[in-house]
Amino acid sequence: MSRHYTIGLDFGTNSVRALVVDVSDGRELGSSIWEYQHGQAGILLDSADPDLARQHPADYVTGIEKTIIGALQQASQDQHFSASRVIGIGVDTTGSTPIPVDQTGTPLGLNEQFQKNLHAMVWLWKDHTSHAEAEQLTQTAARHRPHYLAKCGGRYSSEWFWAKILRCARVAPEVFDAAYTWVELADWIPALLTGSTNPAALKRSICAAGHKAFFNQQWGGYPDVDFLSQLDPRLARVRQTLPDRAWSIAESAGGLTSQWASRLGLPAGIPIAIGAFDAHLGAVGAGIGTGTLVKIIGTSTCDIMVSPMKQKLADIPGLCGIVPESVLPEYFGLEAGQSAVGDIFNWFVKTIQPGGTSAASHEALTAGAEKLSPGESGLLTLDWMNGNRTVLVDQRLTGLIVGLTLASTPAEIYRSLLEATAMGARVIIERLEKYDVPVQRIVNCGGIAARSPLTMQIYADVTNRPIAISRSTQTCALGAAMAGAVVAGQQSGGYDRFEQAIEKMTAVQSRIFQPDPARAAIYEKLYQLYLRLHDAFGIAGHTAQLSDVMKELLIIRDAALASKKS
Repeated sequence: MSRHYTIGLDFGTNSVRALVVDVSDGRELGSSIWEYQHGQAGILLDSADPDLARQHPADYVTGIEKTIIGALQQASQDQHFSASRVIGIGVDTTGSTPIPVDQTGTPLGLNEQFQKNLHAMVWLWKDHTSHAEAEQLTQTAARHRPHYLAKCGGRYSSEWFWAKILRCARVAPEVFDAAYTWVELADWIPALLTGSTNPAALKRSICAAGHKAFFNQQWGGYPDVDFLSQLDPRLARVRQTLPDRAWSIAESAGGLTSQWASRLGLPAGIPIAIGAFDAHLGAVGAGIGTGTLVKIIGTSTCDIMVSPMKQKLADIPGLCGIVPESVLPEYFGLEAGQSAVGDIFNWFVKTIQPGGTSAASHEALTAGAEKLSPGESGLLTLDWMNGNRTVLVDQRLTGLIVGLTLASTPAEIYRSLLEATAMGARVIIERLEKYDVPVQRIVNCGGIAARSPLTMQIYADVTNRPIAISRSTQTCALGAAMAGAVVAGQQSGGYDRFEQAIEKMTAVQSRIFQPDPARAAIYEKLYQLYLRLHDAFGIAGHTAQLSDVMKELLIIRDAALASKKS
């Protein structure tokens, strides 16, 4: 029986990964990672502006070649594998990560004129310089286009497409004027591989357009010129370069060019799937379906659910969008998330460095945190070190640790940070269920899910729900490879529907993290205090009495210590 393979390209915050997958069962034959070379851990920063985060487009081009060749070399160790049997490629990226490009679709950052201009580089998802523009977008839409906001949770974010473009127009008009249009990274990579970077030919993904750029077929696609002109008349020119149609991951962006085929050692013409954001294809790789919440836990967290389009679905405040077919064909895609999770843990270890550089490590802090009972630290943390993505959608919120004393230890603070991200996750679950989207099953994936049993047990106890872990530790790349299998189609050895690919190519690990009733009861008390802090600091005009919170934390702490002694 002939075997067939696909490749998933996963462009993350710090690196790009390629994954070679057996279409028949999802077996991963080869993987390769390449760290971006520009900036700090692949991110171009500005010491004068902590909100700025950019990337160099050259890293993406180099990364494609290095990782695919590396993954193919590893896969070739399997006696059945042949690169000639690769039938498709899928692509996922961070987002919203828009690129200013010229009339040919070439990123301005590759132009010698702009090589030292950070504004001409790629505006990474975690760039928050456009918080004022995001607020203007929210207020203008609330007055003139409230239906725009209804489909993206009620607020526009500084992480998103139009806010970043508007910011560029104001702080770097020379870049804005030189850019013919702006293209999401998720759209540019497939266009690059298929030779269709020209903006007139480039296909835009419904995932990126719908969740981050106010795109919806109900109002004819992207926002209308009149609305954008109210923000800044210059945006009208950008709108005129954008199509009125967007595409799902079940559709092809085109075939692999002969030039790229030669460079990579792959068959020319194999289909490249329309791109999508990493979380959305990660959900596919984790086995998304009705009632399943997939949490992709990395530097940040994205939460994905789907709901059949034939069923009525309410607009849900605070979500990052409800978009038809942004995850799977024939389903609404629902996106939520937290702006920082792994970034919080890394901040504590690498920046704060508790105990000094020799003592600060995730392993050492985890070992200490494992010895603690829920509530024993007396600490309660708000996980907003990079703002709040869901449900408050406010990147100007900051972190908070309540209950610190002179006896507080690094391990206690570290555990409190883990607990805070779990509580933020529970807020999202409760928001979904409040609007009649039942969470019947949770599947976590990503590096933290795979490497930190303590974190996963805390998530199970805080949410009081079982937590499954995806079999694959590379679910985003796997989901991208599955898209490659679907666009290839059954006639080429792939699949005609994503449901078929999900059944054959995904699974969860045998270990399920079950909530412990005693721990869950303590976390219930802490969570109620967390909600009070959440609303008091996060909701404008909220009146809250917080004078008892510190003392309640001490009562919970003392009870936990007494229980340990007994």
